[in-house]
Amino acid sequence: MSPGMTFDERYRVISSRDRRFDGQFVTAVRSTGIYCRPSCPARTPKAANVSFFATSAAAHEAGYRACKRCLPEAAPGSPEWNIRGDVTARAMRLIADGVVDREGVPGLARRLGYSPRHLTRLLTAELGAGPLALSRAHRAHTARMLLVGTDLPASEVAFAAGFSSIRQFTETIGEVFGMPPLQLRARRRSGEVVAGAIDLVLPHRGPLDAPGLFAWMAARAIPGVETADATHFARALQLPGGPGWFALRVDATGRVRMRARVATPADLSALVTRARRLFDLDADPLAIDEALASHPEVAPLVAATPGIRVPGAADPHEMLVRAMVGQQITVAAARTALTGLAAALGERVPEIEGTSLLFPSMAAIAEHGADVLRGPAARIRALTGAAAALASGELTLTTGDDRVAQRERLLALPGVGPWTADYVRMRVLADPDVLLPGDVAARAGAAAAGIPGTPSGLPAWAVRAAPWRSYLMAHLWKAAPVRVRTTRARRAAASVPSDTIRPRDRAGVARTQEVPA
Repeated sequence: MSPGMTFDERYRVISSRDRRFDGQFVTAVRSTGIYCRPSCPARTPKAANVSFFATSAAAHEAGYRACKRCLPEAAPGSPEWNIRGDVTARAMRLIADGVVDREGVPGLARRLGYSPRHLTRLLTAELGAGPLALSRAHRAHTARMLLVGTDLPASEVAFAAGFSSIRQFTETIGEVFGMPPLQLRARRRSGEVVAGAIDLVLPHRGPLDAPGLFAWMAARAIPGVETADATHFARALQLPGGPGWFALRVDATGRVRMRARVATPADLSALVTRARRLFDLDADPLAIDEALASHPEVAPLVAATPGIRVPGAADPHEMLVRAMVGQQITVAAARTALTGLAAALGERVPEIEGTSLLFPSMAAIAEHGADVLRGPAARIRALTGAAAALASGELTLTTGDDRVAQRERLLALPGVGPWTADYVRMRVLADPDVLLPGDVAARAGAAAAGIPGTPSGLPAWAVRAAPWRSYLMAHLWKAAPVRVRTTRARRAAASVPSDTIRPRDRAGVARTQEVPA
């Protein structure tokens, strides 16, 4: 729940029906037994009858049901779980990725380094609900989305949302929403569903720099694995239950729409979570823009690109490989190398709108990567070694990692320096406060914006942009001149305008990097 906010501040939010706080806390009303999102259009209840909860799961546990008018489960996710790096935030990210459904509470606790009992105590003390209740609330949210957004039979919705039985599904929907599943489905607006398809609306907070996201994806799309243009992005990927596919676009009303196919219904919830993470849909752009625009040097950049996003990662392991492949070459050259890697080692899947490959598994890269990759032998050994460590479990890389521990593990790998470790942290953990001070393009963008662009001056100035330094990076990348005119930039012969050169790695080799287009 919006940290640091008092009861009176939250009550003023619900009195003004401020949509910026939807998904960040819920309002429970004792006199009616329901809970609402902050922007609920219903009459504001008396303060004496109101309680605030950090999550809908806590409201469920306290005996409240969801408001039928504002449907708080349809709000975007809270940005707080990306801002924070503590065990609660890490647990919430893993729960959203379906870890409790697949591995149970013991599996979640093991990933976080706690006993199940202690983890339950921690989450209950802070959020008012334990991991089982939080996972149950996430399943209810997914079920509502599928009931309203698809024509899937209720039985398929139940298992796609992660419920273990039809009875459990029906009881949970009744308890949370105060109506049976089919009645909830009947309340959807006409024309929202495409017959026979999984076509969902992914809620987000506006504004959204959709052109920037699609341009970024198009510049790096691996043929066969991904397709992208100025208005859409699609890709195939491996999910826990088998291969999956999704496509994202923005419709005429500004809503982000997702079409999807999965091998196993239970994978759909995890697929939605990964798509949201990839497009940074849980961000709070109004808060980010307001904070960054308070600095005169950055205000014009924010005005030019409101709602800028920092793309996430659909798969953490793939993200590390892509970052390492792109270390010593331009983005265009990295795309060529990754295309060859995918074509040689990626698993073939049925073709869907131009996608027919999965990104290679870490085991395949570890075993055969040296036969496919081209370049310095040390770099190839570093790549195949990292893939082997990921495949064997010696190296863990997940969305629920501790930030400091993840960075230390990555820096221990041969061929991985601070830029790569921090860049992966930005993308995999959706950490909003990462600065890459040695980044030549960011420094050039800073200089163009009137910000100190030296390796020491940029970090000193950027302290004032915390906790949104990842978004500052995105603005600086966009503000960089078309070509960063340094010897190393010319040497890189960048064919994508925002390609940049990294500082030298441990071997003394000048590297290029990936940055948002």
